[in-house]
Amino acid sequence: MAPSSKPETVLKQAEGLVSVGQSHAALQSLTDMFSSKRFRSTPLASLEPIMLRFVELCVDMRKGRTAKEGLMQYKNIAQNASVASIEVVIKRFVQLADQKVQEAQEKADKVSAGAVKGTLEDVDDLEATETPESILLGAVSGDQSKDRTDRALVTPWLKFLWESYRTALETLKNNARLEAIYQQIAQQAFKFCLKHSRKVEFRRLCETIRLHLSTIAKYAHQPHAINLSDPDTLQRHLDTRFAQLSAAVELELWQEAFRSVEDVHNLLTMAKKAPRPSMMAGYYEKLTKIFLMSGNALYHAAAWNRFYAIVRSNPSAHPVKPADEEELSKLAGIVLVSALAVPLHADQNSVDPASSGRVSRLTALLGLSKTPTRAGLLASALASTMPTPLLKLVPAPVQALYDLLETSFDPLELCSSAAPVLKELEEIKEGIYQPYVAQLRDAILGRLLGQLGQVYDSINLLQVHELVAPIQVEGAGHVKVEGFIVAAAKRGEIPVQIDHATGVLYFTAGLFTSSSSDGASTSANTLDDVVQPSSADIVQTRLSTLATVLSTSLSVLFSPPPPTTQLASLLEAVEAERKSLAIKRALIVRRRELHLELTARQEKEEQGRKAEASRKEKDEEAKRAIEEVRKREIERARREVENIKKEEARQLAQNLSKRGNLKVDIDNMENLNTDSLMKLQVEQLEKEKRETSERLRIISKRIDHLERAYRKEERPLLAEDYAHQQAEDLAVFQASAQARREAARLAHDADLQTKARLGRMMDDYINTRGVMAGKRGEEFARKREAANRKIEEEKSARRKAIAKSKEEERKKREEEEKKRKEEEEAIRKAEEERLAEEARKAAEEEARLQEIEAAKRKVEEEREQKRAQREQERKEAEEFARKQRIREEEAEERKKRAKLEASTATARPRPSLFGADRDREAPADAWRRPERPGSISATPTPPPGSPSRRADGPTAAPTAPPRFAPSRGGAAGAAGGGWRARAAAKEAGVGGGAPPASTPPRVASPSPRPPPPAKPASPTPPGGDDGFQTVPKKGRYVPPSRR
Repeated sequence: MAPSSKPETVLKQAEGLVSVGQSHAALQSLTDMFSSKRFRSTPLASLEPIMLRFVELCVDMRKGRTAKEGLMQYKNIAQNASVASIEVVIKRFVQLADQKVQEAQEKADKVSAGAVKGTLEDVDDLEATETPESILLGAVSGDQSKDRTDRALVTPWLKFLWESYRTALETLKNNARLEAIYQQIAQQAFKFCLKHSRKVEFRRLCETIRLHLSTIAKYAHQPHAINLSDPDTLQRHLDTRFAQLSAAVELELWQEAFRSVEDVHNLLTMAKKAPRPSMMAGYYEKLTKIFLMSGNALYHAAAWNRFYAIVRSNPSAHPVKPADEEELSKLAGIVLVSALAVPLHADQNSVDPASSGRVSRLTALLGLSKTPTRAGLLASALASTMPTPLLKLVPAPVQALYDLLETSFDPLELCSSAAPVLKELEEIKEGIYQPYVAQLRDAILGRLLGQLGQVYDSINLLQVHELVAPIQVEGAGHVKVEGFIVAAAKRGEIPVQIDHATGVLYFTAGLFTSSSSDGASTSANTLDDVVQPSSADIVQTRLSTLATVLSTSLSVLFSPPPPTTQLASLLEAVEAERKSLAIKRALIVRRRELHLELTARQEKEEQGRKAEASRKEKDEEAKRAIEEVRKREIERARREVENIKKEEARQLAQNLSKRGNLKVDIDNMENLNTDSLMKLQVEQLEKEKRETSERLRIISKRIDHLERAYRKEERPLLAEDYAHQQAEDLAVFQASAQARREAARLAHDADLQTKARLGRMMDDYINTRGVMAGKRGEEFARKREAANRKIEEEKSARRKAIAKSKEEERKKREEEEKKRKEEEEAIRKAEEERLAEEARKAAEEEARLQEIEAAKRKVEEEREQKRAQREQERKEAEEFARKQRIREEEAEERKKRAKLEASTATARPRPSLFGADRDREAPADAWRRPERPGSISATPTPPPGSPSRRADGPTAAPTAPPRFAPSRGGAAGAAGGGWRARAAAKEAGVGGGAPPASTPPRVASPSPRPPPPAKPASPTPPGGDDGFQTVPKKGRYVPPSRR
């Protein structure tokens, strides 16, 4: 099938292949689709039916590895789009595997009459493969027993179901969006282990879940990483761990249960809010079972104490049912009995340095701030008065036992009084106190020995056995009691010695050794708690008493200093503390700077690491792609090899058939390969071998018949031979007996002679023995006295050496303290000098910076003055240049004006001295009406400097009108003020006698104007102006900066 087919087509083709019995081909077609490029872009609505059919085929053919690969790829695609689809596929996968197991069990029940359960429990490891021995056994033995039938039917599906759970957990791990279904599958796996009693698989399951939890931090950078800070996520993990703990307890896997307790405790330390009381009650209940099985009575009682405290404050927190009065009474009795069953000296054993780590870990698991003690547990139990005191809740036998062990002092009647109480506890229904009876016997025996040690220095051992007899188990004998005494003495709990020669028990406590014997109370041992304090107790408490008296005497002899002195010392201390705080503040600032630098460097390194990780991930992705290509090539090669093998098998079958060694149908060889054919040939040879063996059996049977005939003929002769042998044996025996009797008689006679000969020396032997014994006794007494004297001398020397070493150690400590103070003072002075030097340098630096700043300001001021001076000089030069330019322009204008007047002198009449004739001629600038077409007026050019109208007026010249500017004449305005106009005017003036079309350029300043020349008479009648005359506009001064 081509990989590019549509998903619907692939599903239909797979269904078609399944319908014709080609399930392997159908599964292969679905598997090939997962490796296609279109698989990732296919909608989930089309992929989900394909995945459901895929897992069905995988379950039917028990293809666990193929199912795992497909589920992993489907999770990578669907986890961002639809988590519900993944849940549906996973649940369907596990459900189908479970159904197959149930169907196999039903088949096995029908075949084996319901013996599956016992058979499945015999399978130690579901992941273990069949050994060669088991295969050979199955091949050799022809009978099919029930066990073998059950293993063949149920165990394979049981293995596949276990593999399905593991596959589901591996697929769903470390993904926050799939966390809920992950926890559900984990709890289903726990139920599977419980249902089928799978202890090995349960251990592996716990390790797998523990590994997944430990790798959460490793995958924290992923998009859907699990956040244990989320209360809901943490609660789901806690629920799973409590289910794991319950399963471990039910399977009696106590080591795994303890590891589960540690997992729960680690998660509880991460919780921001307190867990539910019912959850904690179940936690402590499981701890009681674990500690009971481990034999740790102290922590077992502490766990019951914690459990009772939770249930008492919140009765609904009981794991089974809400606690009523009866249940609280039962719990109170268990709490008190478990505390009483703790060995009397368990507190000393718990402080052993070798086991301090384990003790602290157990204390942390119980949520206690310090190590529990027997006295503390009893005090805590008795202090609980809400809502009812514990002693009023406990049953009467428990209360009587407490009174015997903790409140009364009667060593001679202790065991006899405790025996009926123990019997009542054993007979209580449900047997809740049965596990504590043996421990209670040991506690009573320890209390008895402690009380006897306070009253007696020695006691007859038989009397001790009589005192202990009421609480002894029948048939235990005296060995157990003496073993308990020896063990207690070895641990240093009871200072006791046993003299078996005299049958006496000695309570020997040294003056300088620690006495561990308890008093009648659980409080601290003092001289008031015991009936008769021993010498050791007096010596051990003498030092503390002396210290108390000396402390009181010092407070009386040396009164405290007056308040004024204290105030002065406090003021000095304040100043020193202020300086110390300043130094510390500087150090803190420096450390903060270093910390910020370190943080920045670490962030930079972290970014580098992330970049490196991203690069590695890309490289791994490329490697995976290459690996997938390589796998596809390997698969293709494998198929080719299979085809080649099939062809070779066909050829081999044809050859074998031709030779006649094997009879096989060549047309029906779908499931046969070269190995199968070889096996068939071997079977043929085995058949021939069996036939040969049968012939040999017949021959051996014939030989057996012949041997039987021989023995039948010799049977009568055997009886005669037996009678002859008996007669010979009797004669030999009688001769040997006579020889032994004669040898014994001779030896007896020799011994009598030796006794008579040695009897004369008996008196001398007795006298000599007495003399030697006396001498040996004197020598022994002398040596013992010398040894005692030497011991005392060594003790005295040892005391002096210890005192000397203590004195030297004290002097050494004083010298070290003095040296340390001097070093601290030197450091403080050096730090103060350094700070002062830094302050001085800072002041000098500030002064230097101020001087530099003043010099800079001075330089700037000088620079500004020079700049202003240069600006003033530049302005003066510009003003001088401007005036020079004005003068040049005025001279040029005068020159042009003179030239213009000279050129126009012949073209106009000389002006009258009395002005123009008003009646005959109007001014050039007067307002005129428009002329009729064809009428041309000769407008004379006004003199330079005379005012005129705009060039666009009725009398404007036909040239381009210039822009209006003050102080310009009319002709100048008509001709324009550019250099092209001036050049044109100059050429016009030079070429002919016509008047110029423009005037010289304007001047920059006002100049005296000549009188306007007389204008020629206009052909227009004067009546055309209607009597109006335009007033000439005076020129105005324009500064050079605004021109």
